[in-house]
Order: sequence, then structure tokens, then C-alpha cells
Amino acid sequence: MLVRSLLVVVVLVGAALAMDEEMAELARVLRESCAAETGVDVALLDQVNGGADLMPDPKLKCYIKCIMETAGMLGGGDVDVETVVALLPEDMRVRNEHNIRDCGTKKGADDCETAFLTQQCWQRANKKDYFLV
Repeated sequence: MLVRSLLVVVVLVGAALAMDEEMAELARVLRESCAAETGVDVALLDQVNGGADLMPDPKLKCYIKCIMETAGMLGGGDVDVETVVALLPEDMRVRNEHNIRDCGTKKGADDCETAFLTQQCWQRANKKDYFLV
């Protein structure tokens, strides 16, 4: 549950600066694990966190899928919207719940693309709060 809560916060919202050390360490471990698994260029993650739009890079798409699956937000090709919404802290839920529900699952050709398209929808809906681990 802690992993899922952390990932929803970190993936969806720019709360990294407010994380305690334990949560920040968990985020680093997950980032390293999914980056190693997918071979994503972590510079792309930094660009997105610096305000750039998500790029349609195949490795970035699979990185996002890895994070979402690890967090329990994606399974069987569908985003578990209820889990995502339920795990958001109250203030973030107020700002983002309608966007998450409106986006739902944006189906792609495979799970990597589905995760990417869904996150792209979240980013477009509230770019100010958007952040990747």
C-alpha cells in the first residue's frame, strides 16, 4: 500500500520535494529499477519534470508502464482509476480526481502505449501538478 500511495503521489503530482527520506528512497529505488528494466534515458524523465511534454519514446512508454504496474495502477491493460483516485491525498484528489476519471484508460497498441497515453492525458489535464519518478 505504501508503494502504491507513494507512486500515485510522485507520478501524478509534483510532491517530490515534500517527501520524507524513506519515501524519497523508495522513489529512487523504483526509478532505478524501472529505468534498468526498460533502458529509458533518465534525461527524458528530468525534461518532463522540468516542464516538457511527455515524449513518444518507446522506452519512456515502457518505463511509465513499469511504474504504473509496480504501483498497482495498471493491470490487464486497464488503468485502475478507482485505485489511483483512492490513493491520492485529499488536496490532490480535489484538484485531480475529475481529470483522472475523465481520462480513464487511454488504450494503446500495448500496455506501454496505454500507460503512456493515459499519463499524457493526466499531464495535459493538469501539467502544473504532473511529475514522473
